[in-house]
Amino acid sequence: MGALGKSGIGSRILHCDANCVAVNKMPGEAAEGAGKGMESLPELLAAELAAPCYPPPSAPLSAQPPLPLPAAVHRLDVPVSGCTLFARTKSALSFLSSAFSQSAAIEKRYWAIIELPRDGELDLRFSESAELTHWIQFDARRNKSVAHDEPGPGRKKAILRCSFAGRGRGYLFAEIELVTGRHHQIRAQLARMGLRIKGDLKYGARRSEKNGGIRLHARALSFPDPAQARPAGSRIALLAAPPLQDSLWQAFEEAALSAG
Repeated sequence: MGALGKSGIGSRILHCDANCVAVNKMPGEAAEGAGKGMESLPELLAAELAAPCYPPPSAPLSAQPPLPLPAAVHRLDVPVSGCTLFARTKSALSFLSSAFSQSAAIEKRYWAIIELPRDGELDLRFSESAELTHWIQFDARRNKSVAHDEPGPGRKKAILRCSFAGRGRGYLFAEIELVTGRHHQIRAQLARMGLRIKGDLKYGARRSEKNGGIRLHARALSFPDPAQARPAGSRIALLAAPPLQDSLWQAFEEAALSAG
């Protein structure tokens, strides 16, 4: 959808209507609060959506007016890629924020390329699939989360489901379903299990990626449609290919296809 602009963002828009817009985020782009040297996705999207080929933002007459910039609803960490959702109006932002606060209303699936443990052995609990439950504590000073095995003060319960689609030379291909949505949840929970996402130095990976990203990709996102005119219960489902294709992501896609 859309023309290929300077940032190439038009070719990465996964969905756009009068209420919301979703984009296949690149590593290094910020969904909100862009710091020095970061691309601001809200600003890139606002510039792209000004083109006449996109529907203008709208809201019921009783609702609040459109937002000056698209507002992130589904936030991804800066080094992560994949499905990122933005509201275009205040009413849609309220609706979607409420939906995302209810785990059962949202489906989030990720792909992760994980370094094979140093001893080359994979815990048997991960031979097929596992549900991981931890209690996460966020350290704002370090912008890092720590997963614990037991509840405690300042800790929030975190649940994910993990299965392995296959492996490459030195790497595991993991498919992850997020049940809860905590700060750095996947990165912290996997690190607690001794599993490091490729490129994720903050959580113990052996080396960085050339582009500064990590091999964690928001593959699929499904959420209630905020449009009032559509039938109740309708949903929007998105699927995003890794935006930076190389032999490692291609091997992952082949393994995922074979796994069904």
